[in-house]
Amino acid sequence: MKITILGSGTSCGVPVLGCQCEVCQSEDSHDHRLRCSILVETQHTRILVDIGPDFRQQMLAQPFRRIDAILVTHAHYDHVGGMDDIRPYCQFGDVNVYADRRARQGMLQMLPYCFEANRYPGVPAIGLHEITAGEQFCIGDISVLPVEVMHGKLPILGYRFGGFTYITDMKSIAHEQEELLLGTELLVVNALRFDKPHHSHQLVDDAIEFARRIGAKKTYLTHLCHDIGLHHEVNEHRLPADVKLAYDGQTLTI
Repeated sequence: MKITILGSGTSCGVPVLGCQCEVCQSEDSHDHRLRCSILVETQHTRILVDIGPDFRQQMLAQPFRRIDAILVTHAHYDHVGGMDDIRPYCQFGDVNVYADRRARQGMLQMLPYCFEANRYPGVPAIGLHEITAGEQFCIGDISVLPVEVMHGKLPILGYRFGGFTYITDMKSIAHEQEELLLGTELLVVNALRFDKPHHSHQLVDDAIEFARRIGAKKTYLTHLCHDIGLHHEVNEHRLPADVKLAYDGQTLTI
């Protein structure tokens, strides 16, 4: 299974408009971060997790072929704002979108024209499916286990695909949900920055502690803001050997 990091940034992206910090002014492409999203692929199946406002730009660098499913973590704009741009992929057939009840309702309110029964010509052809944390299902040859995490006070979904787990926007997780992730081999998880606590996001130390609790062998940190520091300096000097900052365009295999 191949995982592509399409975006590793926060809701503002990096560089942040108008910011003159060293990260936002960096010429290193590793410090340029689009909004969070990944592709999970096998030879036969292709799954997108979240479809933010940078989706079109992200997919220009990827082979153009069918997307079998879109898994939504939650309905905040930086995670679903690119839904309308799925239209070119509808030439392969309807695109199935999977979300929990809260995110499903949020998308119906945010993008009603995408989900109406009698859609006008040109609107993306989307099948919207409700899923529940803890209830496993399959898309093609990929097993998907939704897991509930807390984005502050908002319940959202993370996803486990066999030995790979992807979580973004987590602040905390209940013990019974965390147990579903034990034995994860490869983890991609959010870590906003090193210090200055946030009401709805983990910091780096929180993410590392979480990775240790579930036994992750290799961890990549995502949903990174510009306060995280320069990519190469952080990876070389501030993180354990089994933990690294993810970057846009990075590919991982499991």
